[in-house]
Amino acid sequence: METISSYMTGDHHRCDNLFAQAESAASGEDWAAIAADLQAFLDAMRQHFAMEEEILFPAFEERTGMSMGPTQVMKMEHQQMRELFDAMAAASQQQDRDEFLGQAETLLVMMQQHNMKEEQILYQMADRMLAGETEEVLQKMRAVAA
Repeated sequence: METISSYMTGDHHRCDNLFAQAESAASGEDWAAIAADLQAFLDAMRQHFAMEEEILFPAFEERTGMSMGPTQVMKMEHQQMRELFDAMAAASQQQDRDEFLGQAETLLVMMQQHNMKEEQILYQMADRMLAGETEEVLQKMRAVAA
């Protein structure tokens, strides 16, 4: 049986691969390709955040009674990443490679730290706390991902 941890960790890898593709494209001169790769990454991240913020976090908070705990920290970090997404998009529109790569570097560090907290702590807790609801939660998250 698939777990919340395995599903969401797999989605982290999907997003990471799209990020690497967008960052790699920035070494070239084709700003249309850079913008397209960035958009694919941003769409994936927004979808990932929606799965967490609309489905997983509320289910976890309801089950545990913790609304100001780990999910609150993750939501705050999501907002910080959204600001970096906007900065990267602006740099792409302005065709400013140095700004784009600088924002990408900051985002990479933040995503690595964020993903580690989710994968090693929050998702593991969710697996335990939502054990009886795993399939229902996964179905709802897949519906967001569709």
